[in-house]
Parts: sequence; C-alpha cells; structure tokens
Amino acid sequence: MALPNGPVATSSEVEAVLFDLVDVYDRAYEAAAAELSLSPAQACVLGRLDERRGMGALAEELGCDASNITQIVVRLEALGLVTREPDPRDRRGRLVARTTRGDEINQRFATAFTFARTAVARLSAAEQDQLTALLRKALG
Repeated sequence: MALPNGPVATSSEVEAVLFDLVDVYDRAYEAAAAELSLSPAQACVLGRLDERRGMGALAEELGCDASNITQIVVRLEALGLVTREPDPRDRRGRLVARTTRGDEINQRFATAFTFARTAVARLSAAEQDQLTALLRKALG
C-alpha cells in the first residue's frame, strides 16, 4: 500500500504531527505483516478473530465491502490460518475462526508490531495517562 509522505495541507503543527504518527504507525504495521508474509489487511482481519465472527460483522467493523472481507478470508483460509463454517443462526452467513496456526501467526504479529509499545515506553506513566485522556477527547 502506497502511503503519502505528508499531508496535503495542515493548518497546525498538531495536525502535521498526527499525520506523522499515523504514517509511521501504518508503515510499522505493514512491515510487521510483511515479516510474516501477510498483507496489512490480512493481519488486521486475523487480529480481529479472537472468537468466531461473522464475515458481515467483520466487514461492518472494518468499514469495508463484504466482498473485500471475503477475498481476505479466502486468502487466509488458503494459508491455513482461518476456517469458515456455516453460521447456525443464518444459513446465508459464514463464521470465521482462527486455526491453531492462525493463533500462532497472530501472536507472532503482535510480537513483531512494536511501534505502539516502543512509542509509549518513551513516556512516563503520567504522560501516558495524559496522552490517553487527550486522544480519547480528540476522538470524541
């Protein structure tokens, strides 16, 4: 995924720093996924499967088209990282779950993706609390 190297326009330093944060986060996420031969989308979906999930629910949660989730899940299934099974409550739906191998790869991804842990470790406990509060406020 090609990412821009800067915002189109910013009206403040905080906007520029937020853009830089998101940019570095995205690149680190992509690199951690690539270490495991996954796309960022595959790593994201795999990480959302702590329990069996409907493909429609995944699409809604990730804000993408159901056909995109289907393509990602098909690839993960081909890699032996997830299984799909009929949803007993809705014959049209499919439930997705990680396999044991999928759990292992997901854990390896969590270990490889160190950006957030490394960035937060640079802050004191009080700064972490302050940043958490400010981010929650900014997110509304």
